[in-house]
Amino acid sequence: MANVGNQLPAQAVSKPAPGKHGNVLPLWGNEKTMNLNPMILTNVLSSPYFKVQLYELKTYHEVVDEIYFKVTHVEPWEKGSRKTAGQTGMCGGVRGVGTGGIVSTAFCLLYKLFTLKLTRKQLMGLITHTDSPYIRALGFMYIRYTQPPADLIEWYDGFLDDEEELDVKAGGGCVMTVGEMLRSFLTKLEWFSTLFPRIPVPVQKIIDQQMKARPRKVAQKEPQEEEAASAEAGRQGERRRSRTPRRTPSPRRSPKRSRSRSHHRERDRHGPSFDRELERERDRQRKERDGRDRDRDRGDRGDRERRRSRSADRNQDRRERGSRERKNERRDKERDGGDDKSRRKDREHHKDRGAERERSRDKKNRGETDDRRHKDDRERHREERKAKRSSRSRSRERRHKGGGEEKSRKRERSHSRDRERERDGDQRSHKRSGSKERSHHQRESSNDHSKHSERRRSQSTE
Repeated sequence: MANVGNQLPAQAVSKPAPGKHGNVLPLWGNEKTMNLNPMILTNVLSSPYFKVQLYELKTYHEVVDEIYFKVTHVEPWEKGSRKTAGQTGMCGGVRGVGTGGIVSTAFCLLYKLFTLKLTRKQLMGLITHTDSPYIRALGFMYIRYTQPPADLIEWYDGFLDDEEELDVKAGGGCVMTVGEMLRSFLTKLEWFSTLFPRIPVPVQKIIDQQMKARPRKVAQKEPQEEEAASAEAGRQGERRRSRTPRRTPSPRRSPKRSRSRSHHRERDRHGPSFDRELERERDRQRKERDGRDRDRDRGDRGDRERRRSRSADRNQDRRERGSRERKNERRDKERDGGDDKSRRKDREHHKDRGAERERSRDKKNRGETDDRRHKDDRERHREERKAKRSSRSRSRERRHKGGGEEKSRKRERSHSRDRERERDGDQRSHKRSGSKERSHHQRESSNDHSKHSERRRSQSTE
């Protein structure tokens, strides 16, 4: 577990005024996304490293240890995971937009720190940490993403001339000091393939003025007269012995290559004395890089010892892991070699089982088809029986209805016959009465006629 209490001296730290909130840090911008690029945020939230491994880390100290062991650069994407070659426009990876890739562990841990809601004291512990420059870099990046723009210069003021070096690019190749990184944070929005939150124009003008008024300090080398004199004597001897005039290095050649070649030549010519001088010069340069103050040297030595011990622990862990993996591979091979026969038997047994299963399936299918046929036949018979029963009942109903109708018809016929008979009797009786009346009337008329004829006869006789 990394030692969080080891911090730089308090003189190099310019802690901003705590204000009304004391140890509570204000959050500027979006409180859910930490002002990150949406594509980076989605990749962080969907990465298995963040969801599985970082989910188990619950404390600030555990996250700091994870940063120490896992972070090797501060770029948002891993090397070779984003393929933007040949793309243009919005698909060309411009301003952090376009195709995503594998998000880096640095940004996953940065968002994990945001989920912990760091206090002012914890953030100061990050930016003044002595175990790893990447712990400090993530602390400064946390400040750049979450703190108000007006407070950035107060946070970064004591570290603008910090000479601790770190490689910020994925895969290496971009070494810079902490002070240079902080100056780029304050003056540039771009950071590799993403953007920082925008700083308001008035605040940006104030920051630019302060950067111009405070140029970068260049470390001056301490003169050593003896080494300089010996080096000058060596150069003069080389010039005298060389037949051709000395050429100035071309801009295409790298100064490192020319220096290394000249060093090799001087070694061959001057012998072991020149080697000693070179070693002294290298030691002096190393001391200048580590720092001039004794306290800083002691701290750097302690850091080196810790790093060496941790590197030794890492190497032991790697060796143990390698031995374990080899043992596991051997066991797997032995198991594979011994299990071939059992696998063959299992395969044959599985084949037999498969054939039996297919046969049983065929039998089941046949039985099911037979059952279906029987069921269909039964249903048909039932339907036929029902149809026959319904036809019989209908015929009975028709017969019953027909018999009733015939009876009613017969009754109607008998009634009609009776009526006709009655009518005929009435007519006959009427005819009889009429004939009687007629006969009576005829009789009377005949009597009258006879009387009248008698009278006429009597009158004629008279």
